[in-house]
Amino acid sequence: MSHEMELPAFDRPTAANGSHTGQNDLGRLSDVPVELAVEIGRTRMTVGETLELRPGSIVVLNRMAGEPVDLLVNGTPIAHGEVVVIDEEFGLRITDVLGAPAGEQNGRASGEASAADASGQSPAEAPGTV
Repeated sequence: MSHEMELPAFDRPTAANGSHTGQNDLGRLSDVPVELAVEIGRTRMTVGETLELRPGSIVVLNRMAGEPVDLLVNGTPIAHGEVVVIDEEFGLRITDVLGAPAGEQNGRASGEASAADASGQSPAEAPGTV
């Protein structure tokens, strides 16, 4: 007794104009909100150390003052930048877009490691977003 079943063939989805829809059709996603965060640094602490934090406590981060910070979209690093002040509010001047071809990277030689790359930590490993 054979248990083979013939499945119907399905065509690829098509748009109303007959063209195939695909991953490159980002127009419908352009209005979807995403969360942007700027991460100035990270550190690791034990649970006991975090329970001892009080107003006035200082948490030392893994970056030096003046080093580039990370721009994250929904928790994923996408760029590096410099913190700026605009009319008494913080802003970010983008200096490097991650994943861009070597010729398109701004202000960084291709092959130069970033501070985030050198830390060896993934975004979920430690708190520190602003």
